[in-house]
Parts: sequence; structure tokens; C-alpha cells
Amino acid sequence: MNETNQSEKIGIKLVLKSISILLLFLVITFIIAGRLDYWQGGVFNGLNFFFIFITYIVLLDRKDLIRERLKPGKGMKKWDRIYYAVSTPLFFVMFILSILDASRFYWKPTIPFFIILLGIIFYSIGQIIVIWAKRANKFFSSVVRIQSDRKQTVCSNGPYKFIRHPGYLGGLIFTIATPFLLGSFWGFIPAILTIIVVFIRTYLEDETLKKELTGYIEYSKKVKYRIIPFVW
Repeated sequence: MNETNQSEKIGIKLVLKSISILLLFLVITFIIAGRLDYWQGGVFNGLNFFFIFITYIVLLDRKDLIRERLKPGKGMKKWDRIYYAVSTPLFFVMFILSILDASRFYWKPTIPFFIILLGIIFYSIGQIIVIWAKRANKFFSSVVRIQSDRKQTVCSNGPYKFIRHPGYLGGLIFTIATPFLLGSFWGFIPAILTIIVVFIRTYLEDETLKKELTGYIEYSKKVKYRIIPFVW
């Protein structure tokens, strides 16, 4: 099997895994909503399917990265396991609470249409930034580990020219946008907690890279901001 076919096969595995997760979210969305005319949920799931397709196209020639994202290698930090144990439930609380608010209970204050539209726009911007970061950084893993098995080096191109963790920036943007896209104000409360956890993870990852990845300290002196330009 040639390299192109291998890349396509690995890419298909990633897409199939992602689609299975998205189908689960699709089912959960409309079960919780209790109706099929919950259009915000349709838009949310439609955008996710669209960005999975774009990710597949963008990363088709990055079989090593896709393998890493499908099954990360050894060396995941213990505190990163804690991060997932905390952030995953928080995300589901945000997701479920937002749907219940927007489709069943209509708690005050309600979200006007233009805020939902802004949620759609910023959710898309966040996803685009994440995809850009994945394309630029061939070591863009789903877990925090030093990828010595892949001869990891510092990435300083693409969005990494401006901030050290653009993937987190994109994630923060679409996390903030998610409850508004779904039509809920109250879903923003667990989103805030998720954002705090992401900032903690960013700090810990940044410190890990400074200690363990050759060249990262020099890179951090050139690119001064972790997530938010001119702020932090």
C-alpha cells in the first residue's frame, strides 16, 4: 500500500470515529429537546459535521498526526487525565443545560436571534482557528505529552507566530459561543467553568513544554502570549 492510500485509510478512520461521536450528539440533542424542530440544535450538529469534513480534507496528508489523534502515544501527564475528568462532564452539563433551556423551559433571560447568529459566527471562527492550528502543527495531540517517539520539535509557523497555543484560543471561542448558538443564556455558566479549566491546562502545558521540549523557552521569548494576544 503506497503512502497516499495509507493517509486516506487513516483519515477515513478518524472521520468514522468523529462521525460516530457526532451521531451520538445528534441523537442526544433531539432526545433532550423532545422535538425535531429545535433548529438551533440542527445548526450546531450541522456545523460539527461540516468542520469534521473540512478537517478530513486539511489533514489528509498528515497520517502521523491523524494516528496521534486517533491513539496518542505514551507519556500523557497525570494532571491532563484530571483535566479530562473535569472538563468532559462540564461540557455535557453546558450542552444539556443549554438544550433544556432553549427547547423546553425557556428560562429568563431568553436569547434574541441576533445573539444566536453571533454564536454561530464565533463558533465557526473558533473551529477554523483549531483547524488552522492542526494544519500548522504536526504534533497537535489531543493529550499533553512530549512526543519523543515522533521527534517533536517546536512549531512556530501559522497561528503559532502570534500565540503559543492557538488551539486553545479556538477552543475557548467555540466553547463560549456554544450555549448562545444553542439558544441559551444559562448554559454560559458551566461554559465559564470550562474556560477556567482550559486556562489552567494551558498554563500547565506551557510550563511542561518549557521544561521538557528543546527550544521552547527561546520560542516563548519570541512569542510572548499563550492564548490571548497582548493579554496573556
